[in-house]
Amino acid sequence: MNKIPNRQAICEVLMKEAADDKNIVVLCSDSRGSGSMTPFFNEFPEQAVEVGIAEQDLVSISAGLAKCGKKAFAVSPASFLSTRSYEQAKVDCAYSNTNVTLIGISGGVSYGALGMSHHSAQDIAGMSAIPNMRVYLPSDRFQTAKLIEALLQDEKPAYIRVGRNAVEDIYTEDDCPFEMDKATVIGDADEAQVAIVATGELVQYAVKAQKLLAEEGVKAVVVDMYCVKPLDKEILEKLAANPNIKGFVTAEEHSPFGGLGSMVAQVVSASNPKKVLELALPDAPVITGTSPEVFKYYEMDSEGIAKKAKELL
Repeated sequence: MNKIPNRQAICEVLMKEAADDKNIVVLCSDSRGSGSMTPFFNEFPEQAVEVGIAEQDLVSISAGLAKCGKKAFAVSPASFLSTRSYEQAKVDCAYSNTNVTLIGISGGVSYGALGMSHHSAQDIAGMSAIPNMRVYLPSDRFQTAKLIEALLQDEKPAYIRVGRNAVEDIYTEDDCPFEMDKATVIGDADEAQVAIVATGELVQYAVKAQKLLAEEGVKAVVVDMYCVKPLDKEILEKLAANPNIKGFVTAEEHSPFGGLGSMVAQVVSASNPKKVLELALPDAPVITGTSPEVFKYYEMDSEGIAKKAKELL
């Protein structure tokens, strides 16, 4: 069982690259511990900035450093980064098109018992609505590392959301297919009867659901849509055009409004209309519990995804 959370994978990549690239700068809002960035701060104190609990300042300072030629990575809890500093993300980063990567840690319901104040169930919709802002939810540590390596090669703003705890490996170090802004397809799309489109932490449950369905003779293809914006419309249109596929199930750790499900439905309805069944958090304060407990309660786990997929057949 993997014990390395995606946030730690981010730190490892940044530390590796920062040794030779002095323009890489990591900024935290009293979040170096929860963001797994303490090793970076200890190893590269001249390339690290602690702004304290001041998310607006975190983003604006990051944008200023980016305008000076730095590659700024701003690390803060997703619940605060996507709300308290929304204007700064919109104006200082996106509108100004600055080289800032906003990293929302402990995304979704990762904070569990701390409740709605610490949950980020609106960040996909909010950040995706900002022009120039890209939105990514990597599914495991290997894909997370690939994404950070790719983002270090461009100079455009981006928002990344990762969870708090380690997730099961979907890929391996030697077998992690990755293309920037292209979803990863898991399974045989040509033979599939149903398409499961998932993002972030729910991809692991989608893969398990795929196996559960296979045991019942149902063929499913999983689309790891780590790139929520820009959305990989091409793969969705291709799957929608497949006569064998009866419909889509979307799975996301987000509000039912304006997230992955809404985006997939828009694309499918405009190309080859088919049913799109959405699995998301409720439009209400979420129950108290760990992420797996919350997913199970709302039938967003592997069994719940498989159950929803069978509704299409």
